Amino acid sequence: MATRIGFTGDVMLGRVVDDRQRRRPVEAVWGTALERLRGLDGLVCNLECVLSNGGTKWRRTHRPFHFRADPDWAVPALERAGVDVCALANNHVLDYEEAALRDTLERLDEAELARAGAGGTIGEALEPAVVSVDGLEVAIVAFTDNTPEYAADESSPGTAWIEIDRENPETRRRVREALERARGTDPDLLVASLHWGPNMVTEPPDSFREFGRWLIEVGVDVVHGHSAHVFQGIEVHEGRPILYDAGDFVDDYAVDPALRNDRSFLFVLQRADDGALLELRLHPTEIEDCAVHEANPDAADRSRERMRELSAPFGTAFERDGAALVLSLEE
Repeated sequence: MATRIGFTGDVMLGRVVDDRQRRRPVEAVWGTALERLRGLDGLVCNLECVLSNGGTKWRRTHRPFHFRADPDWAVPALERAGVDVCALANNHVLDYEEAALRDTLERLDEAELARAGAGGTIGEALEPAVVSVDGLEVAIVAFTDNTPEYAADESSPGTAWIEIDRENPETRRRVREALERARGTDPDLLVASLHWGPNMVTEPPDSFREFGRWLIEVGVDVVHGHSAHVFQGIEVHEGRPILYDAGDFVDDYAVDPALRNDRSFLFVLQRADDGALLELRLHPTEIEDCAVHEANPDAADRSRERMRELSAPFGTAFERDGAALVLSLEE
């Protein structure tokens, strides 16, 4: 039997999503994707907001957007979808200052939802999230190169911030420290979740490609990228997938008519009992009415075509199975 672990792009539950959810069932935010989410053995998402009703807006530097969701519905919603791990290394975890971040950490911990990439200190931010998924031990570390003013240090809360540069000594030291901690848990699968790069960019720069490959070379099994709000291509390096950007999974953002940031995929990794990575399956999704849905046939077709185009320069080819794209990882 294969173990199936899902990866999503940005999950932003604030603003209009938060307002809608106060007047509809908890699970409504997952729309028609709920059954597929609940059918997975494990699920990892980038949580692009704080879970708090407190805090004050960050004003220390200019921030145009501030994302916050009511934890009384948001935490149960994450639980209903079967989320196991929330990556928190991103540019919104301090949108409502330290109090709201601490609320987020406490509410996730109370719900026993694992987290990585942010904490009360840099030491805590570098700690891996470790979960058992259908008997499989999974460790996730998370980093971001966004918003350096949100970086944690030895005495202040924030994110596991790095420069995306494999030659940068501080980056190498920090990443290796996090990976050593993760390997100390003796995981069967090691994931690096990266909130990297600017918005609305469809291709990773060469520095990201070099960095992603380096992560694989030092022992990471899956690179889970996000931040651009649009999905990017997938590369396979040494038999391991690099998802350069998973796009947006649910939010209230304005939709670019050309880039279609409302469309992406649920990325499902299948791993055999003997440790072999079997395949990565991409299920097309789209956002409508502040909820994520299985993509309609036309949207799914366009997303599949776009993913093929973006991945071709990496030598990545997909098969088709129903609505899904399938990337074989078997050697």
